[in-house]
Amino acid sequence: MNRDEPLRPLGLALVVSVVLWQVPYGTYPLYPFKLLGTWLHEGGHGLAMLATGVGFGRMEVFADGSGLAHAAGMAGPVAGAIIAAAGYMGAPLAGVALLAVARPAHARLGLGVLGALLAATAVASIDNHFGQVAIGATGAAVLMLAAVPRPRWHLGALNFVAAQACVGALVDIRVLYQTTLVVDGKVVGDSDAHQMAMATLGTDASWAVWLWASVWLAWSVGLLFVVLRRIGRRHRALRATVPDAPPAAPPARPGR
Repeated sequence: MNRDEPLRPLGLALVVSVVLWQVPYGTYPLYPFKLLGTWLHEGGHGLAMLATGVGFGRMEVFADGSGLAHAAGMAGPVAGAIIAAAGYMGAPLAGVALLAVARPAHARLGLGVLGALLAATAVASIDNHFGQVAIGATGAAVLMLAAVPRPRWHLGALNFVAAQACVGALVDIRVLYQTTLVVDGKVVGDSDAHQMAMATLGTDASWAVWLWASVWLAWSVGLLFVVLRRIGRRHRALRATVPDAPPAAPPARPGR
């Protein structure tokens, strides 16, 4: 096996993700992954709601790529801060977790677990029709891919999802620097950064909102750096364990 072969899917996924986010109409092929990123983001809020004892009620995923997670109860300042931070911090962390299982021996299982979680939340937790259909269909597609006996497809798909979770979360943070936030085509008042600023600093002034947006941006960049370092370590480990191919023997001289 070529020593670089296990690294190629992730390296290619990162390059394609970054390029498509920058070119005109490049985001259209990434639309399903945009919805997947929204699911990861809102799922992060939901897990934080459960962890803080507030309780998770339901989530919504909309066609414009926005989403909402609804708590079952009222959150105090500490719980509110944890819940507000969990979306933008959780999505890239999920990308790193997916990367950890993006190995030839585990990629199929990773896809199967991801597909099952998507399908389960579509049935049990997502409250709007578009979100149920889109996330449910995505889960079914991932499960079908996991069922195909193609290890290279499994590895490539899981690496691309991991790359999208890291890069997409980083790109999504830019909305926090805007003066308005749009969810399902409607302008809403408070973003996660607004709620975090109020819970921790007692103000939702622009400087406080941008401060937390910058912290989460740094978190996403840092995790992406971890991904790149992981690529480098894996590459060096492969170079150390896979010997170079022996030099080709010189052609035999014809007998006289």
